[in-house]
Amino acid sequence: MLLQRVITALVLLAILLPALFATDPIAFNIIVLVMLVAGAWEWGRLNGLRPAAALATGMVMLVACMATWQLGWLVQAHHTLWLVAGAVWVLASAVLIKAGVPAWARVALPVRWLAGLLALWVAGLAMVQARQIGVNFLLSVLALVWVADVFAYFAGRAFGLRWTRQKLAPAISPGKSWEGAWGGALGVVLMAFIWVWADAAQQAQISSFYTRLYAQGAWLLLVAALFMAAMSVVGDLVESLIKRSAGFKDSSQLLPGHGGVLDRIDALLPTLPLAMMLTSLVQ
Repeated sequence: MLLQRVITALVLLAILLPALFATDPIAFNIIVLVMLVAGAWEWGRLNGLRPAAALATGMVMLVACMATWQLGWLVQAHHTLWLVAGAVWVLASAVLIKAGVPAWARVALPVRWLAGLLALWVAGLAMVQARQIGVNFLLSVLALVWVADVFAYFAGRAFGLRWTRQKLAPAISPGKSWEGAWGGALGVVLMAFIWVWADAAQQAQISSFYTRLYAQGAWLLLVAALFMAAMSVVGDLVESLIKRSAGFKDSSQLLPGHGGVLDRIDALLPTLPLAMMLTSLVQ
């Protein structure tokens, strides 16, 4: 399993990194498109659709993305969209997590299906526009999720249940502890301030997500880092809740050793549009 994970990760990096740093964004946009189509197919499966209907769900995403491209929305400002998407993520996820696993099945299938496609589409649009701002900006947002996950894992292993004596969300994701969540948040805060220092030291032409917030005050960066770390956990919990409701361990086996596309991007679904929302608010 570990060898599979490493090989898959190396292959993905070999594909992603050249596209990420290329002058022409077309290759990166195509990778995002493939990711969204695959994620939409997985979404259809998680909602109990038959194979043909799940495949059709992926095709719907393909058409939506191509329409977005053709209409020029990739290069247009979407301040209202980011604000609405951010608010929906915060409010809807809070209601869903509080209601628990059984609540998901009670949501009408058309509503579930559409909500997932919209979440994927908005996150994909946010990723493309973050790349347009600059590689430094996009990487600073992606790293937030990676650092939160890594710090949460090691903090959970070292200190889990030592102080709180209870799991974070035992009915949804039994492996998560409050200590792990706090460790992840601490890691994100440390990374945010280190990134600001690195931007200043290197006189970065394109500032990171964190430097843009820091320009409004260190207090805003601290609050935003804690908020974003929390929302990365929320994204993971929401996907875990949906998989548990559907009886799935992984969203698919498209990525050997890693599960499916949704398993890899679950925390990015809320954090990408929220990063764009916060950035638009401080501009």
